[in-house]
Amino acid sequence: MNGPVASLNTAWFALLGLVWTVYFVLEGFDFGVGMLSVAIARDDVDRRLCRNAIGPFWDGNEVWLIVAGGATFAAFPLWYASMFSGFYIALFLLLVALIVRGVSFEFRGKRDSRRWRATWDAALAVGSLVPAFAWGVVFTNLVHGLRLSGAGLFLGNFWALFTPVAVVGGLASLALFVAHGATFLSLKTSGPLAARARVTSMLVSPLGAALVAGTAAWLASGGPPGPGLVGGTVPIALAAACALAFVLSGVLVRFGRDGWAFALSALGIVAVSAAVFTALYPRVIVSRGPGPALTVWSAASAHYTLVVMTVVAAIFVPFVLAYQGWSWWVFRQRLIRPVPQPGPAPVTSSPRPRQ
Repeated sequence: MNGPVASLNTAWFALLGLVWTVYFVLEGFDFGVGMLSVAIARDDVDRRLCRNAIGPFWDGNEVWLIVAGGATFAAFPLWYASMFSGFYIALFLLLVALIVRGVSFEFRGKRDSRRWRATWDAALAVGSLVPAFAWGVVFTNLVHGLRLSGAGLFLGNFWALFTPVAVVGGLASLALFVAHGATFLSLKTSGPLAARARVTSMLVSPLGAALVAGTAAWLASGGPPGPGLVGGTVPIALAAACALAFVLSGVLVRFGRDGWAFALSALGIVAVSAAVFTALYPRVIVSRGPGPALTVWSAASAHYTLVVMTVVAAIFVPFVLAYQGWSWWVFRQRLIRPVPQPGPAPVTSSPRPRQ
């Protein structure tokens, strides 16, 4: 297939890749900070600093997930249907985790109770860990391949998703998001919390790089060929660029160059996301039989639908980007741990003299 129809299908596949990339870059540090708010925080002040660091951004960042889901449903309905047939339980658990995570921001301060706050701190950590791992499993499976029927529906069950390579891919995304969140905390906070975040970034960044490189090599050695498959050099090179970016990010954090370190960790996530979508194209789900793979042509909507979506995207996406840029500018200051102020000695009442 060629001409404007094929070009528009490819353009929407690329646009979806861009939307998912923005989501992973922005929500990635949210997930990382959510997990680290329990792992490296030492007291309630540290945990509140972690929440305040991502508080102005997390709900805006999740808009990109809504955009990605809605655009996938409208532009590639068969891809959307196949993903929900194959990943239904996994996506359901992921959405529950995201809901619990969002509720934790609202409920934590509703009661003055240490146990109550600890419960919602744990909810934030778990609600961040589950999607950080699950997204790696999902996208590794898309590249590695699923058993699809002739109609493009998944033929396995929930546990069939957790192949060894998919688990390693999930651990890779988990490590990348932890490192990305730690780098963000080192940039956004100060004092002992920022110091612990730097140490975490220095330790986890090389681990994430190694897991990404290992997953890419595993997929390159075991992935099935397909029509129009992009040569393995491009995805492997992008995965290697991701690994290098995270290694350099960990080095820069050590020398206090937090801004450059965060930029490199974000660039690393861009590179690994590009590797995934480059390895997929022109397919949207690789098939391991008996049915054929889903492609950008077989899974796409009608041409007129894509034209209307293109016009809508051209109008509204700039507003979303402008809002995100404005929020980052307004909340650009580094958070400082409050210093306890000495106050006046408490006044004690003496008993009244008897009349």
